[in-house]
Amino acid sequence: MALVLGVDSSTQATKLEARDAETGRLAASARAPHPPTSPPRSEQDPAAWWDALAAAGGALGAGPVDALAIAGQQHGMVVLDSAGEVLRPAKLWNDTESAPDAAALVDRLGAEAWSEAVGLVPVASYTVTKLAWLRRCEPEAWARLAQVLLPHDWLNLRCTGEAATDRGDASGTGYWSPKAGEYRTDLLALVDADRDWAGSLPDVWGPGEPVGRLAGEARERFGPALVGPGTGDNMAAALGLGLAPGDVAVSVGTSGTVFTVSDTPAADPEGLVAGFADATGRYLPLVCTLNAARVLDTVAALLGVDHEGLDELARAAPPGARGLTLLPYLDGERTPNRPDATGTLAGLRTSHGRADLARAAVEGVVHGLLDGLDALLAQGLTAGGRVVLVGGGARSRAVRQVLADLSGRPVEAHTDAETVARGAAVQAAAVLAGADPAAVAAAWRPTADAVVEPATGLDREALRMTYHAVRDAGG
Repeated sequence: MALVLGVDSSTQATKLEARDAETGRLAASARAPHPPTSPPRSEQDPAAWWDALAAAGGALGAGPVDALAIAGQQHGMVVLDSAGEVLRPAKLWNDTESAPDAAALVDRLGAEAWSEAVGLVPVASYTVTKLAWLRRCEPEAWARLAQVLLPHDWLNLRCTGEAATDRGDASGTGYWSPKAGEYRTDLLALVDADRDWAGSLPDVWGPGEPVGRLAGEARERFGPALVGPGTGDNMAAALGLGLAPGDVAVSVGTSGTVFTVSDTPAADPEGLVAGFADATGRYLPLVCTLNAARVLDTVAALLGVDHEGLDELARAAPPGARGLTLLPYLDGERTPNRPDATGTLAGLRTSHGRADLARAAVEGVVHGLLDGLDALLAQGLTAGGRVVLVGGGARSRAVRQVLADLSGRPVEAHTDAETVARGAAVQAAAVLAGADPAAVAAAWRPTADAVVEPATGLDREALRMTYHAVRDAGG
């Protein structure tokens, strides 16, 4: 049996899935943690990702694999010197220190021009803003900078010797155009007009192109496997779910994301929708929030309960939490772009109890994600297919039901699926077989663990209006 390996190098951990290359059946899985990190300065040493890959590989117990692909957390900035050594810890997607640099870049070019050029408007999450921060704040490191990589690009380099990226992950940098299919070094010139940017960026490989074979330590661990180009975590999740145009994925993890697959690129001058490319040759318009599962973690800790306890409390309270509303911008927010925001608890009365706060936390996270769906629809995107819930939040019965209730649509919950690692394995299988990744993704599409129907007789519009009133008042 030919085996393929999907690697998910996320913010929190490295997760591996070895699967049958023909059927997609899971053969083995393993994971190893990454160092914890938190905004506003959210950084990790790339060596920790490599160590976690080695540790998870040692625990996998699957033997040599025939092909491998790596999906990584998007937007992170890995900078190397001329000898290929990492200059400083990688700034991650949820690092907000570059917010002033993002604002300056938008001021120089204008939001509409940025959106037209690269499908997004700079906020602190994107790599281009982190480069501007590096030049402003660490001139010594800037002077030694020779190469800029994303997290999955760097892992490709360690695995194969090739600093390879793909169109999906590249589209989240702020300097690669999904519409044109090329780098926009003229935008990087806004950061530094004197640098040879073309020589500092990795090659962009096509969705089904092998970039080489494993070498060095990776070859010793996994064998001489063929390596796909890899992609960003959201693009891999779309592969792992077998998303078709019109399907909507909602992920409740470290971040919250809402995305769909489209045959045409998106460009939102408001900056709410990121017009990413996907890992099949299509596009992946996406809305991302900084505050998702960690909001639930925080409120659970405040209430002195675990996840199951929070879930039980939230389901015990009525819709609307008896007028209590949590605006969940605990770590600032990316969508809407409020990097300095804090959380707001509105409508609190002496009659409220622990269950109301638990319910307000769940509803606050879901409201933010549904604002993302509204933004996708405002771009004219088709989103009438499945609503698929993934991430750690999919295990919460309260999150599932609230999402169904507030959206008014059935929700397919995938409770235990490592969709990013699965999607990376899809790409590896496609590369091994010389097949279309979209076709493999459709053939491997997983079955939902639960389908939740929306409650009847609920005034969804009133609940949404209450949340929006708190959101629009500040935060």
